[in-house]
Amino acid sequence: MATFLSAHGYDPGPTQRPLIAGAIAGILATAPAVPILIWFRSLKVEAQILNLSTLLTLAIGWVAMAFAGAIYSRVFGRAANNVHGGWLFGMAFGFALWAAGAVLVLPIVSHGRAPAGPAALGVAASLLVWGLATGILLPFVHHPLHENLKKASRDAQVGPGAAAGKQQHVRDLRQRSNG
Repeated sequence: MATFLSAHGYDPGPTQRPLIAGAIAGILATAPAVPILIWFRSLKVEAQILNLSTLLTLAIGWVAMAFAGAIYSRVFGRAANNVHGGWLFGMAFGFALWAAGAVLVLPIVSHGRAPAGPAALGVAASLLVWGLATGILLPFVHHPLHENLKKASRDAQVGPGAAAGKQQHVRDLRQRSNG
């Protein structure tokens, strides 16, 4: 099934840099999510749960959202790069992050402590807003990172030269195994 999807354009190509674009979009999308965390006092509660300063919790969260953005762009592939539907994929991914992070991982890491009440609502809302923003931003961040096709066709790792090199490598392996 995976080869069927990649044959029909699901997987981003090597010149598209989906991980970098996702990380950048994840970092940028954190900006509208942080005020929600502050408004609901979720950031302060998370810092207390983790026994960290608020600033350090924010810094770690920003890095985590860069990784989450990279994962988002890799998991959803070209669908994440859709200007019309990316926001929906982003919100779904934000919800999954909330379920995995705030509901599952945070209590495990903190010996059963998790945000409750308005702080919990703030965490959920911030991750939904983060997902929405990531889904909206990714296509616009991703486009400038696409490699020029003429330049890529001259690269040995992509383009016609790479395909010819792979075919020659396969022929060499077959000759060695038969001979």
